[in-house]
Amino acid sequence: MQKYLYTLVIITFAIQFSRSQSPVEYTLNFDNAAQNEAEISVTFRDLDMDTLRITMSRSSPGRYALHEFAKNVYSFKAYNSNGDLLEVIRPNPYDWLIPEHDGIVRIHYTLFANHADGTYSDISESHAHLNIPATLLYAPALQQRKQHVKIKVREDLNWKVATQLQRINDSMYTAPNLHYLMDSPLEISNHQEKSFEIRAESGKQTIRFILHHRGSESDFDTFFNHVRNIVLEEIAVFGEAPDYDYGEYTFLACYLPWVHGDGMEHRNSTVLTSTRELTTPEGQRNLGTVAHEFFHAWNVERLRPASLEPFDFNNANMSGALWFAEGFTSYYTNLTLKRAGIYDELEYLNSITPTFNYVWNGPGREYFNPVEMSYQAPFVDAATSVDPVNRANTFISYYSYGHMLGLALDLRLRTENKSLDGFYQLLWKKYGKQEEPYTLNMLENTLKEYAGKDTGTEFFKNFISDSQMPDYKSLLNQMGIALTQPKDKPYLGVEIDKGTLTSYPVKGSPAYEAGLSKGDQIVSVDGVPSDDTFNLKSILKDRKPGDTIQLKVERFDRELKKTIHLKPAPDYLMNLTESPSKEQLKKRKEWLESKR
Repeated sequence: MQKYLYTLVIITFAIQFSRSQSPVEYTLNFDNAAQNEAEISVTFRDLDMDTLRITMSRSSPGRYALHEFAKNVYSFKAYNSNGDLLEVIRPNPYDWLIPEHDGIVRIHYTLFANHADGTYSDISESHAHLNIPATLLYAPALQQRKQHVKIKVREDLNWKVATQLQRINDSMYTAPNLHYLMDSPLEISNHQEKSFEIRAESGKQTIRFILHHRGSESDFDTFFNHVRNIVLEEIAVFGEAPDYDYGEYTFLACYLPWVHGDGMEHRNSTVLTSTRELTTPEGQRNLGTVAHEFFHAWNVERLRPASLEPFDFNNANMSGALWFAEGFTSYYTNLTLKRAGIYDELEYLNSITPTFNYVWNGPGREYFNPVEMSYQAPFVDAATSVDPVNRANTFISYYSYGHMLGLALDLRLRTENKSLDGFYQLLWKKYGKQEEPYTLNMLENTLKEYAGKDTGTEFFKNFISDSQMPDYKSLLNQMGIALTQPKDKPYLGVEIDKGTLTSYPVKGSPAYEAGLSKGDQIVSVDGVPSDDTFNLKSILKDRKPGDTIQLKVERFDRELKKTIHLKPAPDYLMNLTESPSKEQLKKRKEWLESKR
C-alpha cells in the first residue's frame, strides 16, 4: 500500500509538472501582407502567477545594440479562456501587464514590418522575412517552456517555410525554449532550395541553401557551387563540422532590390540579404557574406565569448572579444574566398589592402585598443543616433581591426611552421565542441599552449592590450609579398563635394592641422572662385606632396583664410614579389591554397 501511494504521488506530480509546462502557442497570419501587416496570436496556459508580464525584445542575437521593436506593435488585446477582454497595464514602452486572468491568457496584436535584413522583419506579398525578436511578444516567466509556432502561409502566393526550427507538420514548428525560438529566423516565400550532405561526428548532416530571388536556375547553380566550396573549405579549417541540431544547417538568402544588405549568424542557420542580384556579376560579391556567416557556426555560435552569455534580450550586449569573434571571422572571409578558388592571389591582396589602410592609418588607435573597440559595439552595430559622432577619428571597426590582427597572427605563427588554422582546431577541441564559453584570458593561455609563452604574451601584450602595429613588412615578405608605402600622391584628409566639406577632417591630416571643419563652404582655392564642381579630386589635380594651398571658406557667415600644406597619402600597397624564392612560394601555397 505504501509503495502504491508513493507511486501515485510521483504520477500526480508528473502530471502537474507536465501541465505547468504547457507550450506557448503562436499563430501567424499574413492575409494583410499587402499593407506590411501580420496578425499574431499567442496563447499562454497553466499560468500560476497573479500578473502575467508580456514584453518585446530590445536586442537580437548577433547584434549588440538596442532596437525598439515594440514601436511596430499595435491593436494589442488580451482575453481569458472564455474570450472575455482583460485589463492591460502599460508600465513602460516595452511591457504589457495583465493583472487578472483565469490561468489562460490569449493575446492578439498586429505587427507592422517593412525592413528586410538580419535584425528586423519584412512582410509583403513578396515574402514574410521574420527575425523573431522583431516579431513575437513573449512572457519572460515562461521562457523555459516549449514554443510552438503555427504559420498560415499564403498559398495563393506559393509560399513555403524555411527555418532552423524543428518541423512538426506543414504548418507547425517548435523550439525547445524561448532562446532557441529567438535565435531562429524564418523565410516564408516562393523560394528555391538546394542542398548537399557533409559528414560530422554524429553522421550525415545536410547543408541547405534557401534562395528567394528573381534569377534563373542556372544563376542559382553557379552560385551554389561556390557556396559548397566555401562550406568545405571552412570545415577544413576546424577539421570537422559541428553537429547541427536536427542534422541541418540552413542558409536563408534574399537577394532582391527591395531588401537591405546584411548577414546574421544563428546557431544552425544564417540570414543573408542583399540588393545585389545573382543575375548580375555583382551578385558574386554576396559570397563574402556567405563565407563570413558560415564561419560563425563555429566562431561565435559554439566557440562563444563568455561575455555574451546568457544573451540579454532586453539590454545591450557588450563584449571585449569581438575583435576575435567578428574580426578573425572577417580574416577568414577573404582567405576562404581565395582557398575556394573564387579569388586569385592578386585579387585576395586587393581585397584586404583597403582594410589594412583603414586600420593602420586610422587615428582611432590613439584612443582604444581592440578590446575597447569591441566595447563600442552597442553604439555602432546597427545602432541609431540623432547627434553627430566623431567616429572617423576615434573608432576602428572591430571587424576590420580583428581582420588585420588575424592576418598578423596567422603569418606570425607560420614563421614557426604553425598556423591560425591549427590554433582554431585547438580552441575547438578545448572549448567549442563542448560549448564552454571562453574568456580573453582563456584565449591568451590557449595561444601560449599552442605557440609558446613568448608568442602568446607578445601578441596579447602588444596588439590586444595595446594598439601597436605588427611588423607586416617582414611577415608578408616571408610569403613573397611586398608591402610598400608610396609617397608620391598628395593627401588632404577630408571629403569634399560640390564645394562643401562633407566629413570631419582626419586627425593629423593637412585639413585637420589647417583648422578646417565639416560643413565649411569653399569660397576660393588659390584665388579661383569655387562652384558646385569643386570636389577633392579637382582640388588635388596637378598637386604633389609639399605643395601649399590657399583656401578661403565660409563658416557661420564668416569668411576664413586657411593655408594647407599637403602631405603624402599614407596608404600602403601590397604586391606579389616579382622573383619570389622557392621557400616564399612554398609558404604562400601553404597559406593560401585549398585545405580540402
